[in-house]
Amino acid sequence: MLNDIYNKRIIELAGNIPRLGRLRDPDASATAHSKLCGSTVKVDLKMDGSVVTDFAHDVKACALGQASSSIMARHVIGSNAAELRELRETVRKMLKENGAPPEGKWADIALLEPVRDYRARHASTMLTFDAVVDAINQIEAKSKAAEPVEQPAVAG
Repeated sequence: MLNDIYNKRIIELAGNIPRLGRLRDPDASATAHSKLCGSTVKVDLKMDGSVVTDFAHDVKACALGQASSSIMARHVIGSNAAELRELRETVRKMLKENGAPPEGKWADIALLEPVRDYRARHASTMLTFDAVVDAINQIEAKSKAAEPVEQPAVAG
């Protein structure tokens, strides 16, 4: 039943989302949108190397999108790019392939495990994870583009 996915803790997370708004000068911004339900999450990231140093988001989503964004906002600062990519893949597998939920600081994502039975809710649940990885990819692409190109040695 839908009551399984809209439990008290999900509603609490959705109603208390930290780090709402936008960053003044993010290193990258990304938007993820679900065509199915109309939910949208916009994220702003700042990174120092591969570590997230600041984060803000604008969340226009259902309770599941809000809850996953709330969990992201609580733990993203201090996380690194590889960890966040792995997290997105773990959540995707949890929803689509009966995978185990993440552990450690991301353990609250297990609250979203019942969503696996409601395919129509997968996209909104994944929005924040997709947007964060998109922003990381943008930052890494800019960093790579800014690296000096090594010129071949000229024989004399």
